[in-house]
Amino acid sequence: MLKNVDPLLNADVLYALRAMGHGDELIICDANFPADSVARATVFGKLLRIDGADAPRAIRAVLSVLPLDTFVDDPALRMEVVGEPSTIPAVQREAQAEVNAAEGRELPFKSIERFAFYERARQAYCVIATGEQRGYGCFVFKKGVMLAPDAPRNPNS
Repeated sequence: MLKNVDPLLNADVLYALRAMGHGDELIICDANFPADSVARATVFGKLLRIDGADAPRAIRAVLSVLPLDTFVDDPALRMEVVGEPSTIPAVQREAQAEVNAAEGRELPFKSIERFAFYERARQAYCVIATGEQRGYGCFVFKKGVMLAPDAPRNPNS
């Protein structure tokens, strides 16, 4: 165990999150997502797992150490419900609450069509599979930077 590190963050996940650079993207997905095959196409090249946790809980763990990108308009995306792009299922509402809490502000998810999500996931740095059993528990997060206190800030943040 480490102090102040969420116990869901295993060594492999911590390694990948630390290795990511500004602008790299990670996928947090549900149990229905083709995680293993998609993960093989990513930069990291293998599937990471946070088993035994639903997607919102995994998001809380990841965002406890991962800054979101403040230099882009949409650093957090959700997979759209097929045929109902404006529908936001409970798992996505719960995930939204975790993002807002981590950021200390409202940061609405942008939606992305299912097949566009799959393609974007293949271009990501890594994929983290969760134990989420509800559908549409799939998200993209773009890593930001940790700036020194005297560094210039992005006006969007």
